[in-house]
Amino acid sequence: MIAIVLASLSIVAYLGSALLIVRDIDQRSFQRTPIYIAWVAIFAHILYTALAFQQNNGFNFSFFSTISLVAMIVALILLIAALNKPVEKLGIVIFPIAAGMLALDINFAEKAHILHTSNWQMSVHILTSIIAFSLLNIAALQAILLAIQDQQLKSHPPKRFMQSLPSLQAMESLLFQMLSAGLFFLTIALVSGFIFIEDLFAQHLVHKTVLSILAWIIFSGLLLGRRRYGWRGQIAIKWTLIGFVSLLLAYFGSKLVLELILHK
Repeated sequence: MIAIVLASLSIVAYLGSALLIVRDIDQRSFQRTPIYIAWVAIFAHILYTALAFQQNNGFNFSFFSTISLVAMIVALILLIAALNKPVEKLGIVIFPIAAGMLALDINFAEKAHILHTSNWQMSVHILTSIIAFSLLNIAALQAILLAIQDQQLKSHPPKRFMQSLPSLQAMESLLFQMLSAGLFFLTIALVSGFIFIEDLFAQHLVHKTVLSILAWIIFSGLLLGRRRYGWRGQIAIKWTLIGFVSLLLAYFGSKLVLELILHK
């Protein structure tokens, strides 16, 4: 009962925060109220996750529970970034998604898939993997906004939401900061996987490993190209999205097929 109350509070707060951000788009100075409400949503989401962890004696890594956990971390990273970067308007997209993932988690409860991590090595691998995915998720959203912003500035006067965003240069700078942070954690996740997981190329892991390495190569190449050749604009947008799709398939592709389609 307590878990449902916390989840409901979190969902309402996420949606309320997103609506207030939309309402304040035209204002010159951003109001902090939506951010405070979003923090309430995050804390309630964290408490709900902690209760689920306690009830299951471990994290439930079933499909909907996992995407709810990732959505929570994405929202948390966004709020932390918003302390000193103009990224709070991404909440219009991220907060409703977090609310939706949490709603799916509580309404489509699945058999718990518990992964007991009794050693710190596996905990490091899982935690850095989730943080990397969350950061690169925000980078992908940033890339999509950049593409829309660039297209609108070229073709016709931009809409209100696009006018409220920072300049293209600032948005691009934020994109590469998110990519750098995400690549850092992805590198740790891959290295810890190779060191601590006995056979990272076993049949049930090989596609995840290959796709994760491919994403690492794409993001590393993009950052290197930015440093050496000044890559930006459409090149940065395209390769950010390609890298994120590779990582998305690595993290959730097989889980989606096995759990929701094949029911295994």
